[in-house]
Amino acid sequence: MVQKSIAVSAEEARAKSTAWAMTYADMVTLLLTFFILLLVILNDAEKHIDRVINLLLDETYEELKESVESSYVAVERVTKGVKITMASGKLFQSMDAEVQKMVYPLLQQIGGIIRVSKVLNVDDDPKYDKLLVAIEKRGGFLNVEIRCEGHTDDLPLPSNKNFVSNWDLSTARALNIVKLLSEFSRIPENKFSAMGYGEYRPVVNMNTVGKNRLDVNEARAKNRRVEIYLDAFIKTNTLTL
Repeated sequence: MVQKSIAVSAEEARAKSTAWAMTYADMVTLLLTFFILLLVILNDAEKHIDRVINLLLDETYEELKESVESSYVAVERVTKGVKITMASGKLFQSMDAEVQKMVYPLLQQIGGIIRVSKVLNVDDDPKYDKLLVAIEKRGGFLNVEIRCEGHTDDLPLPSNKNFVSNWDLSTARALNIVKLLSEFSRIPENKFSAMGYGEYRPVVNMNTVGKNRLDVNEARAKNRRVEIYLDAFIKTNTLTL
């Protein structure tokens, strides 16, 4: 009888010594559940913000497409935002970066539509106060960017021209478009950026084009272009020293 009493006491002692493990496991499970729920809530909030931003871009896309699209201007809704593609043959003289004055009205129209767009003026519309507060709580702000990219064909420039390479030419063209858009629209210059890719990002890969002169000329004409992107996204606030 004495031995049985001792054995029971030992079992009870072992149970008591491991009781904390059950409590700890329950606490870990609850914490894990809490963080999973928090992650789901944050993801849903993030998706809602993205949806609102995309709706703002959609609205500007529709207006630009209806107003400026033509035989040499294409407006598309892409991952990077809204893309406006303009054929360089209508914008510039061959191997020149000066924008022809005949397209000034087009650039004024593009700049004017962007200038009054909701995506650029959310701060002035109380309807979007909750959106801005939600973005601010995430330590960021709604950044709107107007980016211009210049592209040329694959033909090398003659040595007697003003530009050393197609890279230089495409960059100068993009920069001149940006300057005019900023001037015409009076949108702050910090919203704009310009870059040139030369012949290195063609729409039509020249290696896939046959030797027919008409096909080659058509492919090169498609590759000579300027692309304007309007994009909006959350940018994180950064401290500068």
